[in-house]
Amino acid sequence: MRPIHHALVLNLHQPVGNIEALLRDEPWAAHEILFAMDRIPRVLWPYEDVARVHLALSGTLLETLASPDFQALTYGIVDSGSMLWHYQNTRLFELLGTGYYHPVLPLIPPADREQQVARWLGLGRHLFWRVGFAGFWPPEMGFSMDMIPLLRRYGYRYVLVDSMHVEPLTPMNWAELRYRPHIARYGEDEIVVVVRDRELSDAQESGTDYDWFKREVNARSGGCDSPPLVTTANDGDNGGWFRNVDHQANFWGAFYTELLDRSRADEQAIRPIHIDDYLNRYGTHGEVVVHTGAWNTGWHDGLGFVQWTGSKAQRDALERLGLASQAVHDARWRAGETHNPDPQLHADLEESLWRVLRAETSCHFFWGEAWLDRCHRDLDEAWEYLHRANARQD
Repeated sequence: MRPIHHALVLNLHQPVGNIEALLRDEPWAAHEILFAMDRIPRVLWPYEDVARVHLALSGTLLETLASPDFQALTYGIVDSGSMLWHYQNTRLFELLGTGYYHPVLPLIPPADREQQVARWLGLGRHLFWRVGFAGFWPPEMGFSMDMIPLLRRYGYRYVLVDSMHVEPLTPMNWAELRYRPHIARYGEDEIVVVVRDRELSDAQESGTDYDWFKREVNARSGGCDSPPLVTTANDGDNGGWFRNVDHQANFWGAFYTELLDRSRADEQAIRPIHIDDYLNRYGTHGEVVVHTGAWNTGWHDGLGFVQWTGSKAQRDALERLGLASQAVHDARWRAGETHNPDPQLHADLEESLWRVLRAETSCHFFWGEAWLDRCHRDLDEAWEYLHRANARQD
């Protein structure tokens, strides 16, 4: 009987200042988030022989956890520095690259996509002591085919995409489409796409048990002649199922450790695997096209990015963001063309640019209009620094 492999993917993201604000205003909520992240390596240590987990940590979260001030603030709650060190365990974890400020990449200007990808990679290389990362996690699973050249240019082998948006170009059945990696091409560039099973991921997010999961996986992957790769992905630090401090009532104690125990004891059990290892062992299946979209949220299915663009105020903020981005990149280009040596000019341009990038954080748009003011505050500051820079170039 062919083995069934499982790739567990957890997205970890907190916007700038969010945990600090919660520590001040809702301390138990902040503790639950920190415990949820700290719990991951601790639960998995006894299972180094079988546990295989993929983690995508946003740049803002990494920046927070690595900050000495934050580590001092949370001393006695968790040890953030040690947590980052534990995430470097390559037997347990395959770390995924992502966008630094967690933007919905298809909604932001192409020049900013590159900045978001490059800046995360710079920080990831520094904190995790490695040159590259095999896989890429698009924030909110927001993907479009024109991202492929960028991801390949930065060395990514594969990208995670949502099952709802994948269409086969090579003849294949439903199970092969979902449970085998494929190739997607854009122009002269190609990348491996790994398909997240939306329905199984929903179950993983809200609560399930091993026996149901195994029956469902066996039934759904039965059409695969080769060993299938079942990929489930969701947030790992949100929701009661992951934040619950009662081990027997959360994701790890009520579900995943049983999966690991069964994998260790039963040859017919579901076997966790790192995606890069699966690709080395089994390769890819066929060619697909991935339609532009995101993963499903509590309100929307990811089509049209309605969660982030549904209101006029959201669309107006995105338009303003695009105008600010264009102005900043034009000013940077002009400074480069004239070889302007003024260090304050370049400092002001950098201050302006990173505020534009932070304004693109998906959370600013996710909650309807509730957090749009955060986007506009960043853009106001970006324009202030840009005006100073332009004045130095005139």
